[in-house]
Amino acid sequence: MADNGEEDHEHRIKEGDHVVLKRGGIFKAVQIQPKKKLIFEKQWFFLDKAVGHLYGTAFEIASGGELQPQAAKNTENPPDTKEAGTDNRNIVDDGKSQKLTQDDIETLKEQGLKGQEIVQQLIENSSTFRDKTGYAQDKYIKKKKKKYENTVEILKPSCRILAMMYHGREPGKICHLRYDTLAQVLTLANIHAGSKVLVFETCAGLVLGSVMERMGGYGSVINMYAGVGPVRMGVESFGFPAHFHETLTDFPICNVNALLKGNLDTAAKDATADEKLLQLAEEEEPNLREAEQQDSPSEQNMDSNTAEDVGQDPEEKRREAKAQEKKMKLEEKRKKLAAAAALLEDRDADGLVIASRFHPCPVVLGLLKFLSPSRPFVVYSQYKEPLIECFTKLKEQGGTVNLRLTDTWTRHYQVLPNRTHPVLQMSGGGGYLLSGTTIATHTSKPAAPQQTDEPAPKRPKLENTEG
Repeated sequence: MADNGEEDHEHRIKEGDHVVLKRGGIFKAVQIQPKKKLIFEKQWFFLDKAVGHLYGTAFEIASGGELQPQAAKNTENPPDTKEAGTDNRNIVDDGKSQKLTQDDIETLKEQGLKGQEIVQQLIENSSTFRDKTGYAQDKYIKKKKKKYENTVEILKPSCRILAMMYHGREPGKICHLRYDTLAQVLTLANIHAGSKVLVFETCAGLVLGSVMERMGGYGSVINMYAGVGPVRMGVESFGFPAHFHETLTDFPICNVNALLKGNLDTAAKDATADEKLLQLAEEEEPNLREAEQQDSPSEQNMDSNTAEDVGQDPEEKRREAKAQEKKMKLEEKRKKLAAAAALLEDRDADGLVIASRFHPCPVVLGLLKFLSPSRPFVVYSQYKEPLIECFTKLKEQGGTVNLRLTDTWTRHYQVLPNRTHPVLQMSGGGGYLLSGTTIATHTSKPAAPQQTDEPAPKRPKLENTEG
């Protein structure tokens, strides 16, 4: 009974959870916070009433922005939609078939009618609805429900849902990585719990979060990042517990060559960072002073009184506190960098996943050296030309087998009675994947030829023939 209670608790919405809102085919990732106003698909509401309900529950947006669980429907369509015509040839779409005007619909909304009741009113006041075929009636009802029903579904985040969300709203942020391609990446890289995986991606953290979700909080993930720091928007949308983040370490990809040569000095890097931070602090001091001068006179008097009592300038106090905070951050960063370098120095990683907007050749050739033999690697690119070049370089260099360059393609189908056909609006391409397996390369000297007692055969002399 206790286990069932814990499982039920995990599947219920709690305050502070990261959730995904769904309406139709549109998704949005948010965090549940008390009394926070959200706007989704031109509708504003609060998520306070959703706490305690199961994930996957559909809610209706009531007056005042409160969410109410949607009641179960006995029938899919209203009872008045049984009469249908044989064809639509005599129906003229001139805009005069609907008796209700926009003002009448707004009046119905003000009276408190729900979306389903408004759709029923539109059906009753349509002069051509009963002349349409059953298929046309279903299409009409679905279109009006999408417009007038104020419903929202709350889902638990997963790599599939977040991939669909990013690909539908902002595909450029994830390098146009489709969810079926992401599934192939995780499969080809053999991501599982207890493994050590290297990840280099510029997909807003979606690939990194998917790898962490597949590992389940067991093992270690080394995130190779370019620039000032890693991007974690996608990872935060997953809402992982704290022990998931303990398995994650970061390492700047600009230090890979120094680590391979054995001359990586974390202290020197942190010293340069100290200088930069001190320089930024000096540049921020005039702005801080201007902000202090704009304070109210009472606050200035309070600051002067406290300064006289303690005998220390408040500016110096603030400066010392900031310096101490920066030192703590730098020390924490130094420890994380040293821990990531220690994991990479063993060169025993179990997998490599690359999905970035950069050219993959130098990245792949550098990071493959950290993998153990017989380990898989996967490289994703939106275009095939960089992967063709990378494929050629890996063939020339050696150390890999089972190299495959594939493209992903999927198609959605509408499956309805007598109406099954491919969806016309579909994605043109899902990118390209380069996958392979590492092998051990031995650079031993070739064995000397064995000496035998038999004399070497003499080459016959060729007679010079002139003329």
